[in-house]
Amino acid sequence: MTTISTIKLGIPGDIIRLSRIGLGTVPMSVVYGAVDDDESVKTLNHAIDIGCTFWDTADTYDLGHDERLLFRVLKKRRKEVFLCTKFGLTARERKSGDGGNFIDYINGINGKPDYVRQAAEDSLEHLGIDYIDLYCIHRVDPTTPIEETVAAMAELVKEGKVRFVGLSKVTPDQIRRVHKIEYSAWSTHVKADGVLDTCRELGITVVVYSPLGHGVLAGNIRNIDDLDKDDWRRTSSPFRPVNFENNLKLIDSFESMVKKYNRKPEQLALAWLLAQYDNMIAIPRTKRSKYLEEDVVVGQIKLSDDELQELRKLVDIASIQGARY
Repeated sequence: MTTISTIKLGIPGDIIRLSRIGLGTVPMSVVYGAVDDDESVKTLNHAIDIGCTFWDTADTYDLGHDERLLFRVLKKRRKEVFLCTKFGLTARERKSGDGGNFIDYINGINGKPDYVRQAAEDSLEHLGIDYIDLYCIHRVDPTTPIEETVAAMAELVKEGKVRFVGLSKVTPDQIRRVHKIEYSAWSTHVKADGVLDTCRELGITVVVYSPLGHGVLAGNIRNIDDLDKDDWRRTSSPFRPVNFENNLKLIDSFESMVKKYNRKPEQLALAWLLAQYDNMIAIPRTKRSKYLEEDVVVGQIKLSDDELQELRKLVDIASIQGARY
Protein backbone atom coordinates (compact mmCIF):
# COMPACT_ATOMS: atom_id res chain seq x y z
CA MET A 1 0.00 0.00 0.00
CA THR A 2 1.26 3.47 -0.92
CA THR A 3 2.28 5.71 1.97
CA ILE A 4 0.87 9.18 1.34
CA SER A 5 3.08 12.14 2.21
CA THR A 6 1.54 14.56 4.69
CA ILE A 7 1.89 18.10 6.00
CA LYS A 8 0.90 19.78 9.24
CA LEU A 9 -2.02 22.18 9.34
CA GLY A 10 -3.45 24.14 12.23
CA ILE A 11 -2.73 26.39 15.14
CA PRO A 12 -1.23 25.65 18.56
CA GLY A 13 -3.63 23.29 20.32
CA ASP A 14 -5.24 22.08 17.10
CA ILE A 15 -2.52 20.63 14.86
CA ILE A 16 -3.35 17.83 12.43
CA ARG A 17 -1.60 15.99 9.63
CA LEU A 18 -3.19 15.99 6.18
CA SER A 19 -2.45 14.06 3.01
CA ARG A 20 -0.71 16.25 0.39
CA ILE A 21 -2.88 14.66 -2.28
CA GLY A 22 -6.55 15.24 -1.56
CA LEU A 23 -9.78 14.70 -3.48
CA GLY A 24 -11.85 17.30 -5.32
CA THR A 25 -15.40 15.96 -5.51
CA VAL A 26 -16.95 18.30 -8.09
CA PRO A 27 -16.83 15.64 -10.90
CA MET A 28 -19.30 13.65 -8.79
CA SER A 29 -21.88 16.35 -9.54
CA VAL A 30 -22.39 16.45 -13.30
CA VAL A 31 -19.78 19.08 -14.20
CA TYR A 32 -17.59 16.58 -16.13
CA GLY A 33 -20.48 14.66 -17.70
CA ALA A 34 -22.72 11.84 -16.52
CA VAL A 35 -22.34 10.68 -12.91
CA ASP A 36 -23.10 7.54 -10.94
CA ASP A 37 -23.74 8.21 -7.25
CA ASP A 38 -23.06 4.61 -6.23
CA GLU A 39 -19.71 4.65 -8.04
CA SER A 40 -18.88 7.97 -6.38
CA VAL A 41 -19.63 6.54 -2.93
CA LYS A 42 -17.28 3.64 -3.67
CA THR A 43 -14.59 6.14 -4.71
CA LEU A 44 -15.08 8.14 -1.51
CA ASN A 45 -14.76 5.06 0.67
CA HIS A 46 -11.71 3.95 -1.30
CA ALA A 47 -10.15 7.37 -0.78
CA ILE A 48 -10.34 6.91 2.98
CA ASP A 49 -9.02 3.37 2.74
CA ILE A 50 -5.84 4.53 0.98
CA GLY A 51 -5.31 7.57 3.18
CA CYS A 52 -6.61 10.29 0.82
CA THR A 53 -8.65 12.05 3.49
CA PHE A 54 -8.63 15.75 2.54
CA TRP A 55 -11.89 16.29 0.63
CA ASP A 56 -13.01 19.46 -1.10
CA THR A 57 -16.62 20.27 -2.00
CA ALA A 58 -18.89 23.35 -2.16
CA ASP A 59 -22.50 24.22 -1.51
CA THR A 60 -23.09 25.08 -5.18
CA TYR A 61 -21.75 21.82 -6.62
CA ASP A 62 -24.94 20.57 -8.28
CA LEU A 63 -26.83 22.91 -5.98
CA GLY A 64 -26.20 20.91 -2.81
CA HIS A 65 -26.21 17.42 -4.31
CA ASP A 66 -22.46 17.04 -3.88
CA GLU A 67 -22.64 17.76 -0.15
CA ARG A 68 -25.60 15.40 0.25
CA LEU A 69 -23.69 12.70 -1.59
CA LEU A 70 -20.76 13.01 0.82
CA PHE A 71 -23.22 12.51 3.70
CA ARG A 72 -23.66 8.90 2.58
CA VAL A 73 -20.05 8.27 3.59
CA LEU A 74 -19.60 10.82 6.36
CA LYS A 75 -22.47 9.43 8.43
CA LYS A 76 -20.30 6.39 9.17
CA ARG A 77 -16.73 7.70 8.67
CA ARG A 78 -16.81 11.38 9.69
CA LYS A 79 -13.77 11.21 11.97
CA GLU A 80 -11.62 9.79 9.16
CA VAL A 81 -12.09 12.78 6.83
CA PHE A 82 -10.84 16.38 6.86
CA LEU A 83 -13.63 18.18 5.04
CA CYS A 84 -13.41 21.48 3.18
CA THR A 85 -16.54 23.10 1.82
CA LYS A 86 -17.01 26.52 0.27
CA PHE A 87 -19.65 29.24 0.09
CA GLY A 88 -20.16 32.57 -1.64
CA LEU A 89 -21.53 31.69 -5.06
CA THR A 90 -25.31 32.03 -5.28
CA ALA A 91 -27.53 30.18 -7.73
CA ARG A 92 -31.06 30.44 -9.04
CA GLU A 93 -33.50 27.64 -8.36
CA ARG A 94 -33.43 24.69 -10.74
CA LYS A 95 -36.92 23.69 -11.79
CA SER A 96 -38.08 20.21 -12.71
CA GLY A 97 -36.97 19.35 -16.24
CA ASP A 98 -34.22 21.97 -16.39
CA GLY A 99 -31.01 20.68 -17.95
CA GLY A 100 -27.38 21.74 -17.73
CA ASN A 101 -25.03 21.61 -14.75
CA PHE A 102 -24.71 23.81 -11.69
CA ILE A 103 -22.45 26.36 -13.43
CA ASP A 104 -25.40 27.32 -15.65
CA TYR A 105 -27.39 28.33 -12.54
CA ILE A 106 -24.81 30.47 -10.73
CA ASN A 107 -26.06 34.05 -10.66
CA GLY A 108 -24.01 35.99 -8.15
CA ILE A 109 -21.60 36.27 -5.23
CA ASN A 110 -22.59 36.94 -1.63
CA GLY A 111 -20.19 37.49 1.26
CA LYS A 112 -22.52 39.36 3.60
CA PRO A 113 -22.33 38.19 7.25
CA ASP A 114 -25.94 36.97 7.40
CA TYR A 115 -25.43 34.93 4.26
CA VAL A 116 -22.19 33.42 5.59
CA ARG A 117 -24.05 32.04 8.59
CA GLN A 118 -27.01 30.76 6.59
CA ALA A 119 -24.74 29.08 4.03
CA ALA A 120 -22.79 27.35 6.79
CA GLU A 121 -25.96 26.10 8.47
CA ASP A 122 -27.23 24.76 5.14
CA SER A 123 -23.94 22.96 4.45
CA LEU A 124 -23.92 21.39 7.91
CA GLU A 125 -27.43 20.09 7.25
CA HIS A 126 -26.60 18.76 3.77
CA LEU A 127 -23.47 17.02 5.05
CA GLY A 128 -25.14 15.70 8.19
CA ILE A 129 -22.27 16.89 10.40
CA ASP A 130 -21.93 19.27 13.34
CA TYR A 131 -18.73 21.05 12.28
CA ILE A 132 -16.80 21.87 9.10
CA ASP A 133 -13.03 21.35 9.18
CA LEU A 134 -12.15 24.05 6.64
CA TYR A 135 -14.68 26.67 5.53
CA CYS A 136 -13.64 28.72 2.50
CA ILE A 137 -14.85 31.76 0.64
CA HIS A 138 -15.45 30.44 -2.89
CA ARG A 139 -15.26 33.91 -4.40
CA VAL A 140 -14.78 37.31 -2.76
CA ASP A 141 -17.89 39.50 -2.82
CA PRO A 142 -16.84 42.82 -4.40
CA THR A 143 -19.71 44.62 -2.62
CA THR A 144 -18.77 43.47 0.90
CA PRO A 145 -15.46 44.27 2.65
CA ILE A 146 -13.57 41.00 2.97
CA GLU A 147 -12.94 41.81 6.64
CA GLU A 148 -16.70 41.60 7.30
CA THR A 149 -16.99 38.25 5.55
CA VAL A 150 -14.06 36.76 7.44
CA ALA A 151 -15.32 38.19 10.74
CA ALA A 152 -18.56 36.27 10.22
CA MET A 153 -16.55 33.12 9.50
CA ALA A 154 -14.54 33.72 12.69
CA GLU A 155 -17.79 33.75 14.68
CA LEU A 156 -18.53 30.27 13.36
CA VAL A 157 -15.10 29.16 14.59
CA LYS A 158 -15.86 30.54 18.06
CA GLU A 159 -19.14 28.60 18.08
CA GLY A 160 -17.41 25.34 17.16
CA LYS A 161 -19.18 25.01 13.81
CA VAL A 162 -15.95 25.58 11.85
CA ARG A 163 -12.34 24.64 12.71
CA PHE A 164 -10.35 26.64 10.15
CA VAL A 165 -11.19 29.31 7.56
CA GLY A 166 -9.77 29.77 4.08
CA LEU A 167 -9.84 32.07 1.06
CA SER A 168 -10.12 31.25 -2.64
CA LYS A 169 -9.13 33.40 -5.63
CA VAL A 170 -7.75 36.28 -3.59
CA THR A 171 -4.98 38.83 -4.04
CA PRO A 172 -1.88 39.25 -1.85
CA ASP A 173 -3.45 42.45 -0.49
CA GLN A 174 -6.65 40.62 0.49
CA ILE A 175 -4.64 37.89 2.19
CA ARG A 176 -2.75 40.47 4.21
CA ARG A 177 -5.95 42.31 5.08
CA VAL A 178 -7.41 39.25 6.79
CA HIS A 179 -4.12 37.72 8.01
CA LYS A 180 -7.40 27.49 -1.86
CA ILE A 181 -6.25 28.64 -5.11
CA GLU A 182 -6.02 27.22 -8.69
CA TYR A 183 -2.42 26.42 -9.60
CA SER A 184 -0.71 24.00 -11.92
CA ALA A 185 1.59 24.04 -14.91
CA TRP A 186 -1.66 24.87 -16.74
CA SER A 187 -2.50 27.91 -14.57
CA THR A 188 0.46 29.68 -12.95
CA HIS A 189 -1.18 33.01 -12.13
CA VAL A 190 -0.88 32.27 -8.40
CA LYS A 191 2.90 32.53 -8.69
CA ALA A 192 2.82 35.42 -11.17
CA ASP A 193 0.35 37.42 -9.05
CA GLY A 194 2.45 37.05 -5.91
CA VAL A 195 -0.15 35.01 -3.99
CA LEU A 196 2.14 32.02 -3.53
CA ASP A 197 4.99 34.22 -2.28
CA THR A 198 2.65 35.93 0.17
CA CYS A 199 1.40 32.61 1.55
CA ARG A 200 4.98 31.37 1.85
CA GLU A 201 5.98 34.54 3.72
CA LEU A 202 3.05 34.27 6.13
CA GLY A 203 3.22 30.50 6.56
CA ILE A 204 -0.24 29.93 5.08
CA THR A 205 -1.17 26.52 3.73
CA VAL A 206 -2.14 26.58 0.04
CA VAL A 207 -4.83 24.20 -1.22
CA VAL A 208 -4.57 23.78 -4.99
CA TYR A 209 -7.56 22.80 -7.10
CA SER A 210 -7.30 21.46 -10.65
CA PRO A 211 -3.60 20.53 -10.30
CA LEU A 212 -3.92 18.54 -13.53
CA GLY A 213 -5.43 21.42 -15.50
CA HIS A 214 -8.95 19.96 -15.52
CA GLY A 215 -7.49 16.64 -16.69
CA VAL A 216 -5.47 17.98 -19.60
CA LEU A 217 -2.07 17.54 -17.94
CA ALA A 218 -2.76 13.82 -17.54
CA GLY A 219 -2.43 13.60 -21.33
CA ASN A 220 -5.84 12.02 -21.92
CA ILE A 221 -7.55 14.94 -23.66
CA ARG A 222 -6.31 15.82 -27.11
CA ASN A 223 -9.57 16.93 -28.67
CA ILE A 224 -12.75 18.57 -27.42
CA ASP A 225 -14.64 15.56 -28.75
CA ASP A 226 -12.88 13.45 -26.10
CA LEU A 227 -15.27 15.07 -23.60
CA ASP A 228 -18.89 14.07 -22.92
CA LYS A 229 -21.45 16.26 -24.66
CA ASP A 230 -22.61 17.71 -21.33
CA ASP A 231 -19.11 18.17 -19.91
CA TRP A 232 -18.66 21.71 -18.54
CA ARG A 233 -15.17 21.95 -20.04
CA ARG A 234 -16.66 22.19 -23.54
CA THR A 235 -17.80 25.72 -22.72
CA SER A 236 -14.75 26.73 -20.68
CA SER A 237 -12.54 29.38 -22.25
CA PRO A 238 -9.23 27.40 -22.22
CA PHE A 239 -10.98 24.56 -24.09
CA ARG A 240 -12.41 26.66 -26.91
CA PRO A 241 -10.82 25.61 -30.22
CA VAL A 242 -8.83 28.81 -30.75
CA ASN A 243 -7.32 28.51 -27.25
CA PHE A 244 -7.12 24.75 -26.88
CA GLU A 245 -4.95 24.30 -29.96
CA ASN A 246 -2.39 26.67 -28.43
CA ASN A 247 -2.66 25.13 -24.96
CA LEU A 248 -1.83 21.66 -26.25
CA LYS A 249 1.71 22.93 -26.88
CA LEU A 250 2.41 22.60 -23.15
CA ILE A 251 1.13 19.02 -23.24
CA ASP A 252 3.38 18.28 -26.21
CA SER A 253 6.32 19.64 -24.20
CA PHE A 254 5.36 17.36 -21.33
CA GLU A 255 5.32 14.42 -23.74
CA SER A 256 8.95 15.04 -24.65
CA MET A 257 9.90 14.83 -20.98
CA VAL A 258 7.71 11.75 -20.51
CA LYS A 259 9.87 9.92 -23.04
CA LYS A 260 13.15 11.39 -21.84
CA TYR A 261 12.69 10.53 -18.15
CA ASN A 262 10.28 7.60 -18.46
CA ARG A 263 7.59 9.37 -16.45
CA LYS A 264 3.82 9.71 -16.86
CA PRO A 265 2.44 13.19 -17.64
CA GLU A 266 0.51 13.33 -14.36
CA GLN A 267 3.66 12.34 -12.47
CA LEU A 268 5.48 15.33 -13.88
CA ALA A 269 2.56 17.69 -13.26
CA LEU A 270 1.87 16.75 -9.64
CA ALA A 271 5.50 16.29 -8.61
CA TRP A 272 6.46 19.65 -10.12
CA LEU A 273 3.54 21.34 -8.37
CA LEU A 274 4.26 19.94 -4.89
CA ALA A 275 7.92 20.90 -5.25
CA GLN A 276 6.96 24.59 -5.46
CA TYR A 277 5.99 24.88 -1.78
CA ASP A 278 6.26 22.45 1.12
CA ASN A 279 3.06 23.72 2.74
CA MET A 280 0.79 22.81 -0.17
CA ILE A 281 -2.04 20.32 -0.69
CA ALA A 282 -3.23 19.35 -4.18
CA ILE A 283 -6.81 18.18 -4.74
CA PRO A 284 -7.10 16.44 -8.13
CA ARG A 285 -10.73 16.05 -9.18
CA THR A 286 -12.15 12.64 -10.01
CA LYS A 287 -15.21 10.46 -9.56
CA ARG A 288 -13.48 7.12 -10.25
CA SER A 289 -11.37 5.03 -7.88
CA LYS A 290 -8.79 4.07 -10.50
CA TYR A 291 -7.87 7.69 -11.22
CA LEU A 292 -7.83 8.50 -7.52
CA GLU A 293 -5.34 5.69 -6.89
CA GLU A 294 -3.13 6.89 -9.75
CA ASP A 295 -3.15 10.45 -8.40
CA VAL A 296 -2.19 9.31 -4.91
CA VAL A 297 0.67 7.16 -6.21
CA VAL A 298 2.13 9.80 -8.52
CA GLY A 299 1.85 12.41 -5.78
CA GLN A 300 4.60 10.64 -3.85
CA ILE A 301 7.18 10.85 -6.64
CA LYS A 302 10.14 13.21 -6.25
CA LEU A 303 11.71 14.79 -9.32
CA SER A 304 15.42 15.44 -9.71
CA ASP A 305 16.76 19.00 -9.81
CA ASP A 306 17.35 18.62 -13.56
CA GLU A 307 13.75 17.54 -14.13
CA LEU A 308 12.38 20.41 -12.06
CA GLN A 309 14.53 22.98 -13.87
CA GLU A 310 13.53 21.66 -17.27
CA LEU A 311 9.85 21.69 -16.32
CA ARG A 312 10.15 25.22 -14.98
CA LYS A 313 11.51 26.37 -18.35
CA LEU A 314 8.67 24.64 -20.23
CA VAL A 315 6.02 26.17 -17.98
CA ASP A 316 7.55 29.66 -18.23
CA ILE A 317 7.68 29.44 -22.03
CA ALA A 318 4.12 28.14 -22.36
CA SER A 319 1.37 30.74 -22.55
CA ILE A 320 -1.94 29.14 -21.60
CA GLN A 321 -4.82 30.96 -23.30
CA GLY A 322 -8.34 31.43 -21.95
CA ALA A 323 -9.83 32.90 -18.79
CA ARG A 324 -10.55 30.83 -15.68
CA TYR A 325 -14.16 30.33 -14.63
